Amino acid sequence: MKHIGLSLISIALIASLTGCNGDDGAQGIAGSNGTDGSTGKDGNAGLSSLVEQSALPMGDSKCFFGGIAITSGLDTNSDGNLSSSETTQSNVVCQPTPITANGVSLPYTALRNDLQNGSIEGSTFEIRNGGFGSDMVAHPSNKLQFYALTDRGPNATFTGDHGKGKKFPTPNYTPRIGLFELQKNGSIRKVKTILLKRPDGTPISGLPNTSSLGGTGETPYTVDGQPVLVDQTKAYHELDNPIKLDDYGLDGEGLVALSDGTFWVSDEYGPHIVHFDADGNEIARINAFTHDERVTLHLPQEFSNRRANRGMEGLAVTPDEKTLVGVMQSTMYNPDKTVKSLNVTRIVAINLETQQVSQYLYSQEKEQNSNSGIVALSNTEFLVIERDGAFYQQTPEAMKRIYKIDLSDATDLEQVAENEVLTQHPELGLLISGNTIEQTVLQAGWNGLTTHGIQPVSKTLVLDLVQEISYLHDKLEGMWLIDSSRLAVINDDDFATWSTDGVLEQKYLDLGRTQVDENKLYLFENLQLDQ
Repeated sequence: MKHIGLSLISIALIASLTGCNGDDGAQGIAGSNGTDGSTGKDGNAGLSSLVEQSALPMGDSKCFFGGIAITSGLDTNSDGNLSSSETTQSNVVCQPTPITANGVSLPYTALRNDLQNGSIEGSTFEIRNGGFGSDMVAHPSNKLQFYALTDRGPNATFTGDHGKGKKFPTPNYTPRIGLFELQKNGSIRKVKTILLKRPDGTPISGLPNTSSLGGTGETPYTVDGQPVLVDQTKAYHELDNPIKLDDYGLDGEGLVALSDGTFWVSDEYGPHIVHFDADGNEIARINAFTHDERVTLHLPQEFSNRRANRGMEGLAVTPDEKTLVGVMQSTMYNPDKTVKSLNVTRIVAINLETQQVSQYLYSQEKEQNSNSGIVALSNTEFLVIERDGAFYQQTPEAMKRIYKIDLSDATDLEQVAENEVLTQHPELGLLISGNTIEQTVLQAGWNGLTTHGIQPVSKTLVLDLVQEISYLHDKLEGMWLIDSSRLAVINDDDFATWSTDGVLEQKYLDLGRTQVDENKLYLFENLQLDQ
């Protein structure tokens, strides 16, 4: 919609619709001897035209940042008020969006700022809190608010005396959900923070799980390269003071907010899908580990073969809030890492009422891309993020896209009938001639599936963010579906923390190390998401 100054359009409409009187009376009949006849009566008064203006609040479906509604018409009943039946013309003048192509930053504080910046000698860097970019989702009832999720906390790849792992400069960090509100001037206010907790109310950590419950085998290290221990004041001992792990620890990546105030979070460790109440206390859990006594509803067991740090990156719920739909980030190691360099990912749908589980395939545009977000448009249609891990200023051909997918025309792997070729394996899922889905694609490409009637979800491009706004960030990870024509997205800034060869440093967007990465929201309007 073309935005016009409010005062100008108001004056123009009022000038064109001012009230008018009736015509003058007809000329009287001429008298005798050429004298003028008597003056005729005035005609009846004409109808008055009325113009009314009303303010549109922020969040209005026509004008998201507010504006003015202008209605006009004839006062046919002469009561001085413009009723709906008298209205002949309606217009709106919208306030233009204050959010530019540069996006708007989320507020943050500093977790710590005392560490040496490995990329710039002699300087320190800031670990930010921050980190609200693993996913975002609309508030179920407040159109101006959204929730955003952190992952396990600041971390960076490191290999020490106890093997490969991660440095955790704040090892006691608690993963959390933030509630944010968009302001009329385009800024963002943090309303509150919800810490995630165990069922007994004690805070969880972001430290890895034990290996039997989805641990990635990563050793947690302190910023000094020492293992994180149960008691950090004492020396390491395999039995008496072992490395500290957390079976309730989450590396959260997907977020759902339900109308009852509760949340579902999916993660990269198990993957686990955990249900939290409004205060952040765990109330239920879904994963693929049949021996986990906390779980009554399970994922297909092949999901435990996820690739480390590429677990269930996105989570959505259908509009009726009956079905959770999760998407894996990249090709699973099913059965092992020989299938790593593929473009096949899996989508799982879990009906929370019937507990029926369905499973679908997604074909990525490039091998080892990431599906890092999903949101529902209907019970079968979804928006999905597909991206690579490149920074635009360093790699101009970087890919950050949003596709619309449809599950209704895809094959549900859980419903494929078995025969001599197609079999269902309890730990590896559907097999084709004894090979997993991933092995089949590795050997024969996607044709190896379609020849057996197995079809991935259909997909159509909705947004190419690099093409649209030269999107700068490496990790596009969250979507806020505002309505059928508006979509906001957010990036994961990794708490502005990075590492090179195990040395911690500030995370920058550019090679010149002048632009620090930060959580930013970008707004796209005039979309046609319902078509």
